[in-house]
Amino acid sequence: MEGVIRLSMLEIVQMFAERGYQLTPEALEILSKKDTGSIDHLISSLDASTVVVSAEQILSILDGRCRRADEEAAKGSERESSATSCAPERRSSGVEVEVLREITGRSTCLGNYSDFVKYFRDRYAKIHDLLSKRMSSRPIESLGAQTAGREVSVIGMIMDIRNTSRARVVELEDPTGMVTVLFARESPAYEDSMLLVTDEVIGITGTSDGKGRIFAKSIVWPDLQAQPQPLTSASGGALFLSDLHVGSKTFLIDTWNRFVSWISGEDPTGLSSGVGCIVIAGDIVDGIGVYPGQEDELEIKDIYEQYQLAADLISEIPSRIKIVISPGNHDIVRQAEPQPALPKEIQSLFPSNVIFVGNPSWITISSRPVLIYHGRSIDDFVLKVPGLSYREPELAMVEMLRRRHLCPIYGNRVSVAPEVEDHYVIDRPPAILHCGHVHVVGITRYKGVTVINSGTWQGQTEFQKKMNIQPTPGIVPHVDLSTMKVRKLRFT
Repeated sequence: MEGVIRLSMLEIVQMFAERGYQLTPEALEILSKKDTGSIDHLISSLDASTVVVSAEQILSILDGRCRRADEEAAKGSERESSATSCAPERRSSGVEVEVLREITGRSTCLGNYSDFVKYFRDRYAKIHDLLSKRMSSRPIESLGAQTAGREVSVIGMIMDIRNTSRARVVELEDPTGMVTVLFARESPAYEDSMLLVTDEVIGITGTSDGKGRIFAKSIVWPDLQAQPQPLTSASGGALFLSDLHVGSKTFLIDTWNRFVSWISGEDPTGLSSGVGCIVIAGDIVDGIGVYPGQEDELEIKDIYEQYQLAADLISEIPSRIKIVISPGNHDIVRQAEPQPALPKEIQSLFPSNVIFVGNPSWITISSRPVLIYHGRSIDDFVLKVPGLSYREPELAMVEMLRRRHLCPIYGNRVSVAPEVEDHYVIDRPPAILHCGHVHVVGITRYKGVTVINSGTWQGQTEFQKKMNIQPTPGIVPHVDLSTMKVRKLRFT
């Protein structure tokens, strides 16, 4: 047929390679019989997260199924009269999401004394194992008279911290006993001791007096080892959100609508077409009775109506994108953490592309391990650790990684249920640590981990005004899953 240009197999392979795609032999065989215009159309219809194009994908597009509506990619493309035209349909993204670990359906807590014992023993055992890879220690019970004047190392949980005129005094306990650790003001470790918090597990090296005291020389935290992110075939992008607070008078509906328009394709950069996953780290709605006087700040005073609106808003996101939702302290789950996923009757309101998990939870996004935690312990970190503030929540998150624990302080702002297993121990490095809660965007890198606090979709509340907290709403962190580069997308 005149005007129809066919390409050689080598030219077809090069054409796809230039766009970042590979072809299976079966797909190449089909394409060898197609003209240039049809191949251009096929490439423009592929999901940006695709790496290897299969014959099934080619046939689906040719049959008019699963076609993406990407007008920007289609501009300038040759289109022959044989190319079928139809309305674009939503389809699944190439980004894979797997839930690894979370509390839903696994809670065993009854609040008995034995539950607390098991909980803290599990914490101690797990972090002791991490510290043992970095130092050689001895049981506290072995610090008898024979150790007087000798350098010793122990691993223990901090039971108490107090100050005197001459030293900082820390009571350290392991399963065999308790020892008093003294950080003299002239000691090199004194400044580091100011960062210690109760209930965390640390290593101490110092001089024993043989009478139940150690004069500390250094502190060893169960910190991460610096590591590069491993190479992976992961592609596409992921977005990190939290704190929608649907139902509040200060929920920013116009800002949300701009975001939905962008993710639906009104994006001249084309970045949105590669997004395959959105993670929302809690506080989907504003809730009911969360704090005194909240009712005056609610646009919707029925929590089920709040969730219905939230589900409607999330339904506007293209269904090809997988959405992971975990709860926060404003959601309709138990306030004691770890929290299970939202109840089934709430889940049923949302579209089928939503995956519900507990708080905290471990997932993978295209093989990248992601640790999701709403972040309520940031309140405790800001209160107890010098130098931390709500303006830079990512620094509090770095302290979580340093201590290998999301919520080390027990019994302060965060109500923690004593489960048999401590679900807050960071037993392996995540690729991404994602929190929310404080309504302020913060992003950093720490020893190979991408640290993201994702801000909010709510304007400043009266409570925040009193606390002098300036939220940063409508800013969405975007992570390129192949390079782990992060950019901030602004919709305000």
